[in-house]
Amino acid sequence: MTHTSISSSTDWIRPEDARLSDLLEVLTAETELDDFPHASRVEQQVLVYDWATLRPDAADPTSRRDVRAELARALSEGPGIVVLAGAFDAQPLDRATAALERMVVDQRSKGIAAGDHFAKPGANDRIWNALEKLAVADPAAFVGYYANDALALAAEAWLGPGYQVTSQLNVVNPGGAGQTVHRDYHLGFQSAEVCAAYPAHVHALSQALTLQGAVAHVDMPLESGPTLYLPHSQKYAHGYVAYQQPEFQSYFVEHHVQLPLAAGDAVFFNPALFHAAGSNHTSDVRRMANLLQISSAFGRAMETVDRARVVEAIYPALLAARAAGMPPRDVANVVAATAEGYAFPTNLDRDQPIDGMSPPTQADLVTDALAAGVSQVELHDRLERQQALRVSH
Repeated sequence: MTHTSISSSTDWIRPEDARLSDLLEVLTAETELDDFPHASRVEQQVLVYDWATLRPDAADPTSRRDVRAELARALSEGPGIVVLAGAFDAQPLDRATAALERMVVDQRSKGIAAGDHFAKPGANDRIWNALEKLAVADPAAFVGYYANDALALAAEAWLGPGYQVTSQLNVVNPGGAGQTVHRDYHLGFQSAEVCAAYPAHVHALSQALTLQGAVAHVDMPLESGPTLYLPHSQKYAHGYVAYQQPEFQSYFVEHHVQLPLAAGDAVFFNPALFHAAGSNHTSDVRRMANLLQISSAFGRAMETVDRARVVEAIYPALLAARAAGMPPRDVANVVAATAEGYAFPTNLDRDQPIDGMSPPTQADLVTDALAAGVSQVELHDRLERQQALRVSH
């Protein structure tokens, strides 16, 4: 089957070119169990692997290579999502759950209503940077939890070695509303207009830079709202500019699939898969999942650059050039070569998204400072305030 996201026929992917009929053509694909010999079963087009059965193959270096190749194929050419049933043993899961629950209680006691990209602050409970916070709060729990080989297997399969794990605890409380359909980080956190500024090959590349995962910390019956998915949708080339359009959202509402999960199950999916958290219709289930976002080793520059230092050094010269008539495009080119133009990584407890899913970038700050003609002292203060928001603790 042709991988639609990779073999785009256009150089640019525009919102006005997104057609639901094209997505429906992609979705005619069927998940065939025979194509994935290590899988145990297919449920609603989703591949399910029983970890107890898969673990011996994962432990053998030769067969582990084959399993990784199969998982990568499942995430790209297959349904885009796999469930590793029973991936986490009860003891390390329960200890981590207890530590994470204490964080939620502590956060509530401080009156902190942590929002996320889609839910209103206070609607549910979210612990940003749960990975670092768990390590500090209970190192032994952290070690037992992240020793998990199912997690490592999935990360290696999609990203290879050198990956970096981040996590956010998400608790959808009884009555908690779900999300609208979306794709995930990187391009999935941008508006359709911003996505359209990136060439087509970057739309294909974005999904290869991260792996999304979720570990169920409690049993999740359907009525508790486990994540909704549209299997095979990661292969739709225009997905990043399409998912916010009403007809795509309506289709998702009518045709998504949803699988119940047991505590200890882990789900891994291509970040380009259309998905959304479901609404919790129970009166007594606090749906707790540790959301894993695992990043490629390659999403980094070759050299360490103190960009704030560079910005402050050139700011007077750039102000003078702008005042002397340097064209706006040329000014923007200097800012792009100088300042950090991406909002992440950051501390989402403090550096909250504004008017969207991303907080302002350092480049935004510099551009605003230039437009206002602020002094270098004021620029320095603004840069320091922004940097303080981004520190992890």
